[in-house]
Amino acid sequence: MSGLFEAVPGGGAAVALDEVEISILRSLAVQLLELVGPGDLPVEGEDPLATLFAEGPSEPPADPALARLFPDAYGGPDAKPDDEARALSSEFRRYTENDLRARKRDDAVAVIRSLDALTVAGDGGAVLKLGPDESRQWLGALNDLRLAIGARLEVTDEDSDELYRLPDSDPRKPMVMAYLWLGGLQESLVETLLS
Repeated sequence: MSGLFEAVPGGGAAVALDEVEISILRSLAVQLLELVGPGDLPVEGEDPLATLFAEGPSEPPADPALARLFPDAYGGPDAKPDDEARALSSEFRRYTENDLRARKRDDAVAVIRSLDALTVAGDGGAVLKLGPDESRQWLGALNDLRLAIGARLEVTDEDSDELYRLPDSDPRKPMVMAYLWLGGLQESLVETLLS
């Protein structure tokens, strides 16, 4: 295996990872969980369905990484929304963000659990094998990680070539390397799922 996802019989995917890669992926998934937040648990003694039907926030997050993970539904990322677009986005967010956050948490937890279940061989590596459903959860988590890191790095489409030329002395270099590596994993997983 080449360190990128490859197809396995039955519609899943597999990737060879070393201990450092496993540690980095796990750490990033835990940080994603912390960023997205714990979610609302039913209050003791209250109807658990009340949490299920609770309304979410109506304002976009102030944190740029969260704003990238939970963008406004109306208007583009660079557009200055008018009052109507702002009202529509607010209404949409109120009814969808809690579910979206829950899905992102579930995807990150799936990554952590699958990494924790790996048995590292004597050479320090392991092969991660995912079924079709796990592959989709991994794809969601990899996408979320790249979006969050890209927001932290303030990456734009115009910056992509510049990222490859950062000097080793640049303090952003480790996060840029993680961002690019996650992009390769994500692309290979997409290709695997489409094959």
